Amino acid sequence: MWGRRSSRTLVIGTALAVFVVVCLLPAVYMLILGVGSGAGQRSAFAALLLDARQRERLVNSAVLGAGTAIVATLIGVPLGVALARIPLRRKAALRLALAAPVLLPPYVVGLAWMYLGGSRGLIATVAGRDLLSEWTYSLPGAVLVLSLVCYPLSMLATEVAMRCLDGRLEEAALLVAAPGRVLRRITLPLAAPSILAAALVIFVLAVSEFGVPALLRVRVYTSEVFTAFAALYDFGRAALLALPLLLLSLVVAASAGALVGDRLLVTRRGAGGRPPLLGAWRRPAAAAVMLVVAIALVIPLLVLGREALGVRSVSAVVGGSRDAITNSLVLAATGATAVAGLAVWIGYARARARSRVGQLADVLLVVLFALPSTVVGVGLIGLWNRPGPMGAVYGTDVMILLAYLARLVPVAALALAASVRLVPVSQEEAAAVSGAGWLRTMTLIVFPQIRLGLVAAWIVAFILAFGELGATILVAPPGEATLPIRTYTLIANAPSSQVAALALLQTAVIFVPLALLGFALSLREAR
Repeated sequence: MWGRRSSRTLVIGTALAVFVVVCLLPAVYMLILGVGSGAGQRSAFAALLLDARQRERLVNSAVLGAGTAIVATLIGVPLGVALARIPLRRKAALRLALAAPVLLPPYVVGLAWMYLGGSRGLIATVAGRDLLSEWTYSLPGAVLVLSLVCYPLSMLATEVAMRCLDGRLEEAALLVAAPGRVLRRITLPLAAPSILAAALVIFVLAVSEFGVPALLRVRVYTSEVFTAFAALYDFGRAALLALPLLLLSLVVAASAGALVGDRLLVTRRGAGGRPPLLGAWRRPAAAAVMLVVAIALVIPLLVLGREALGVRSVSAVVGGSRDAITNSLVLAATGATAVAGLAVWIGYARARARSRVGQLADVLLVVLFALPSTVVGVGLIGLWNRPGPMGAVYGTDVMILLAYLARLVPVAALALAASVRLVPVSQEEAAAVSGAGWLRTMTLIVFPQIRLGLVAAWIVAFILAFGELGATILVAPPGEATLPIRTYTLIANAPSSQVAALALLQTAVIFVPLALLGFALSLREAR
């Protein structure tokens, strides 16, 4: 099936070539350019490392990443334990509600907390004086906002790890030990690698975040890369400044991928049952879940809604941003289709790869997903802004689609690889023995069995593409804007009610496909 002229080799080979060009080359280009710039400008590189402002912003970024990873883990791990080991009612709906904040654009959540705790926010209005603005516009405030966005990663990693454990170990331990001790001495230590890997990924995502620190006036290192390119038009300096972020992302994300290993694509539950270790904690756990949903999801949406009530005409706000809204919907739908179309073949290749090759592929995909969006944007510009056929792409909406592909194909490929692994290889082998071609086998056997995974990958890619800001704001053609870019640029130049209305509109567009996905998953679980 892997012959030189086989359709399988042609399709997978073409997909891998596109993946290398779209997803891998921007990172490699930035790495080579950054190292080359450093080698060619040693005095400038040394001055950069010794610059007090750069050191301060690097420290701020490190504190932001570490603080977010710690707080998100402290929130997410107990929730993951509750979902995995406490018999909660309507667990599918609770899981979806708890996971929803990670799909919201971080700057939208930041806007909500800014309107809540700012000097003119809701709390200051009710109290009659400013109480929290100093704390809101600070590094701890940014840590809190990003933790409320990122905790679902830790929660889901904990739940998946615990569901994949051998339940017989816990059942045996329960014969001689209390449930709490079994959880502390057996369950959590076995799930620890996945929890730590999720914390490392959260660290990288927080360090690479651009929108929230800028909103909350926290000076971090990503703003240096953005300023060097977007304000100073100094591509070499931007590449040099991006090098520390790039290397940090590579090391931390690779460590996370290595920690998880082949368990990243585990699709079968562990042997034995899943004993409800903490059944007596059902009511407190349900209360804790409701509290987290209220703080991370309900309160931000209510605050945005209250702020948006000041809009004189909703139709005028929507009309003034009609082009940006249309662009976002069309580009996000097109990008999601392209992401799913490429990721399904990459995911298939990963699922059918040998163990060692597959683990290396997992590490690579995690690394590419964790790359800072500003680094991806600058890398894409460096690759495509040149004379010749490649230059014809630069300055068009294709650049935005390339940014979506570079950012989202790795995570979509990992998700689809997990779906493909649920399809036994023996079914493909039986089809081949009966004379069916590989493409026919994929069409009639594999795709029907992973259709829900494909739909989920498309919906998640659409949601993330619709809210993408860090790379899009760099590569968008002059005069073109998506809704995130439009909203972000209006923050300083328009009434807060108008900004809040656009943020709510963006949230509504995100939640519609998310609700459809939740409904489909609930039906599947009911069966």
